[in-house]
Amino acid sequence: MRHNKSFNHLGRKKAHRDALLSNMTISLIMHKRIFTTLAKAKALRVYAEPLINRAKEDNTHNRRVVFSYLQNKYAVTELFREVAQKIAERNGGYTRIIKTGNRLGDNAKTCFIELVDYNENMMKEKAAKKATRTRRSRKSASEATAAPVAEAPAAEEPKAE
Repeated sequence: MRHNKSFNHLGRKKAHRDALLSNMTISLIMHKRIFTTLAKAKALRVYAEPLINRAKEDNTHNRRVVFSYLQNKYAVTELFREVAQKIAERNGGYTRIIKTGNRLGDNAKTCFIELVDYNENMMKEKAAKKATRTRRSRKSASEATAAPVAEAPAAEEPKAE
């Protein structure tokens, strides 16, 4: 029975699981997006977000705590310099999991996990949605489409002459 077991063991012993999550966190920090299975991505989110949250306050203690988990000074430097600046105003939810379907070989659910503030496509869509807000008239849809159709034949007649 698995009473009060609150996290996914991923079919590995503790040392193997810690090494896996540490390496995946380093890859996530360095590349900003990684492709993996859904179960590993959910476990990674639980592991990585507290470390990313520590990067908001840059002091020696926080750097040492994060380094004790990651054991990679380049990833720690990247996290505290560049990632911390982007997430400074965010209160949580530093990662996003997007499902990509099933893997061909074993039909495992796959996804990619990414740092939220590094996806330029999503940020452009958010800005575009705010910019395209317009006031709508009370005309029905048939009246609005009928007016441009009536103008089109008039424009074609001078071209024929």
